[in-house]
Amino acid sequence: MRHGKKIAHLGRKTGHRKYMLANMACSLIEHKSINTTVAKAKALKRYVEPLITKSKNDSTHNRRIVFSYLKNKYAVTELFRNISDKIGDRPGGYTRIIKLGNRLGDNASMALIELVDFNSVYNINTDSNKKTRRRKKAKTTSIQEAVVEDAVVEDAVVEEAVVKDAVVEEAAVEDAVVEEAAVEDAVIEEENNDDKSSDSKNSDPK
Repeated sequence: MRHGKKIAHLGRKTGHRKYMLANMACSLIEHKSINTTVAKAKALKRYVEPLITKSKNDSTHNRRIVFSYLKNKYAVTELFRNISDKIGDRPGGYTRIIKLGNRLGDNASMALIELVDFNSVYNINTDSNKKTRRRKKAKTTSIQEAVVEDAVVEDAVVEEAVVKDAVVEEAAVEDAVVEEAAVEDAVIEEENNDDKSSDSKNSDPK
C-alpha cells in the first residue's frame, strides 16, 4: 500500500526523477516558461519554488544548497542575479500552470508552466500588487493636480472677465461724464448768446 507516499513518481526511479526535475528547473529558469505534461508541471512547481525562495537571500550557503539541486552554475547565477530581483516582493506563488489541452500523439494532458513575474501578457502595466497601489495613488494625485489646475484656470478666466467688465463700465461712465459736460457747455453758450442779444437790443436807439 502507498499510505503516506504523496510524491509523484512520474514512472521513473529516484535518480532519474531528480535529474529530470533539475533539468526542467534549469530550463524554466533560463527560458522563464516551458511546455510539459500536467503531472510534470505540478511536480516541477513543488521542486523549484523552494529554490526560488532561497534565492531571495543571496548568501554562499544558499547558493550551495540551490546548486546541489540544480547542478548547473549558470542557472544558479541567473536565479540569484535576475530572477531574485523580480520576485523580491512576492511572498510565494512564483510559478503559474496553464493547461493547454491534450497532446496529439498519446493524448497526454499538456500544460505551460511559467514564472509569474516574467509574463509579458498579464503584466503589461504592473509588476506586483504593491506597485499597482502606488500607481493608483500617483494617478489620483495627478487627477487632483489636474482638477486644481482647471480651478485655477477658471478663476483666472473669471477674474479676467470681471476686469474687462470693470474697464467697460469705467469707459461708459467717462463717456457719460464727457457728454454731460458737453451739454452743460452748450447750455452755458446758449445763455451767453441770449444775454448778448438782449444787451444789443437794449443798446440800440429807437
